[in-house]
This record gives sequence, structure tokens and C-alpha cells, in this order.
Amino acid sequence: MAILVKIQERTIQTKTTVLQSLKKMDETKVKMLFVYEGEQFVSILTIGDIQRAIIKGVDINQPVISIIDLNKKFASPADSRESIREKMMALRAECMPVVDEEGNLVDVYFWKEMFKHTEAQKREKIDLPVVIMAGGKGTRLKPITNVIPKPLIPVGDKTILEVIMDQFEGIGCKKFYMSVNYKADMMEYYLSQLDHKYDIEFFMEDKPLGTIGSVSLLKGKITTPFFVSNCDSINDQDYRDVYDYHVQNKNDLTIVTMVKSFRIPYGVIETGEDGIMTALREKPELNYQVNTGAYILNPECIDEIPEGEFFHITHLMEKITARGGRVGCFPVSEGSWHDMGEWPEYLKMIKVF
Repeated sequence: MAILVKIQERTIQTKTTVLQSLKKMDETKVKMLFVYEGEQFVSILTIGDIQRAIIKGVDINQPVISIIDLNKKFASPADSRESIREKMMALRAECMPVVDEEGNLVDVYFWKEMFKHTEAQKREKIDLPVVIMAGGKGTRLKPITNVIPKPLIPVGDKTILEVIMDQFEGIGCKKFYMSVNYKADMMEYYLSQLDHKYDIEFFMEDKPLGTIGSVSLLKGKITTPFFVSNCDSINDQDYRDVYDYHVQNKNDLTIVTMVKSFRIPYGVIETGEDGIMTALREKPELNYQVNTGAYILNPECIDEIPEGEFFHITHLMEKITARGGRVGCFPVSEGSWHDMGEWPEYLKMIKVF
């Protein structure tokens, strides 16, 4: 059966690799694709399927058929529109495929078609503290940071700081702790003048303490798992998924990572003893997970941060690992991470927001 016109840009084949599928999601700005074998519908592939596969250590150069769930429940042509609505609401599904007895995809209902714009995909909110590291000088973004601190640099009609805090407020987080130093008075004044009042407690980093050192000043104030976020990047990711992964895997610290791939534009030769060639790979694609600057920490981690000392988040990760603790990685796609650490990245970011 021919592929439906309204999903043609969102289809992949079973032989498409996991990495290619992730890139297609970025290109089409969707988080779900329809998987076919030729013109026969097979199943759907979600960003959650890919994230779970990467967490399990699956080779992302494998075909997607190795990771898709072939037992997903879909609607049938006999189902009423109301019953389809109920299924979508219960599953918080972006869409509901309608599949006939022969396994053909005969229709697809999308959330926007079935629900009013005011009806959000219901999900329980989480109220966890959020620590924002906002004390840096932003030297790579000079000369603008000579005038304003990096957290107040605009993206769209808001500052990046507001975009970050709004994202956390959207999932239920209310309390913010902000580590400040450079132009701290300007940030406090700006936020005090906004119509929307955030619940922020500022704490001063009197001297450079690294990427996590100032959090030692919060000992005794945070008693639950908490988020930590840099102030110069945005993840297009529901952080409740990250929290669920953190809790389910009993991690001490979870890093939000970005899947980055690099294609080597040459044939790569691998050698063994005596320089004998053991393998030849033509223009291979290498894959890595990159730190995005967003984390979840258990409150006990604060006690492992030395007071008044320069201490990076990487030092904390090493310390946790050395004592046998768990440092987990939750992957997001390359297109889901927007960073403005330097001018080229910032110019890309403002085209998105």
C-alpha cells in the first residue's frame, strides 16, 4: 500500500540506521518517524526509542529494525474518533496510526488534529530545585559581555536566562538558586523588573570556583534531587524524561549529553603488530556523546564538593565514579541542543528562537 502523503517526509526504511533516523528527526523537527519495509508499514520510531537504545549501548550505526518496538498498539479502522482520542490521551501520544487487519497504515491522527490548542498532553509535573550557574564572564562573547552578563543576552524576545527558567517552570520546577559573580547586580535588577516574578535565591561566588564549586554554598539548603544548568545553552528536551531515567537507574549524577557524529573524509586504516593492516574503513562516521552542561544531582553530591575550592563538575564525576557511584548519561540529538558559548553558535541560536 502506498505511503500516506501527509507523512511522506517522516518515513524511514527498516534498513535506515539509528543515527540516520536521529538526524532525520532533527532535519524535519519531529520526534517520531514512521518505519516501512518497502511500502509496507512496520511500526513507529520515537525519540524515546532511540534514547533508550543509546543508554543500553546499542551501536547507532545499526538498522532501526533492531530497536523498534513491534508490539506497539495502534488504532483500527473500526475505532471511533472518541476512542482514538482516549487512547492518545492515555498514552500522551503525539499521533495515533490507524492500521487495518493486513497491517496497512490507512490513516494517522495527530494530536493537533484531535485536541484543542489549549489541551496539553497531560503529564505529572515535578517540583525540583534548579541551580543555574551564572557567574562566568562570557569572555568568548565579547564585546557584548563587556556591557551585559551572558545570562541576559537576548534570544528571541527574551534573555537566554528567562528561556531556561521558563522551560523548567513548564515542568513544575519553582525554586531557583543562581550562582552569580560578574555583573550580579545587573542580573538581579533586570529580573526584579520583570512582570513575571521568578522565585530566585542568589548566592555569590566571591572567586572563581570552577563549574560546580560554588554549589558547596548550598549545603543544607537542598534536600531532594536537583537540576543544574549552565546559562548559555538550551536543550529541546522534557527534563522529566531525564529525571525518570535518573531515578530508575539509581544514578548519583546524570549528565544530559548530545550525540555528536563526525565523518572522516578519508579511508581509515587500522593496523596491528608490525604495521600489518587489520581493517580498512572508507570515510567512517565516529560518534560521541558531548556534555551539554545540564545535570541532575542527588543532594548528597553537595557534600562531596569541597568548600571554597576550585572544583569542576568533571572532578565531581570522577569522585563519584571512584567510590563506586553511578554517573549516567541521558542522550539528546544534535539538533535538540542549542549553545551560545561562542559567536558562531550564538548566531545560529538566534535563528531558531
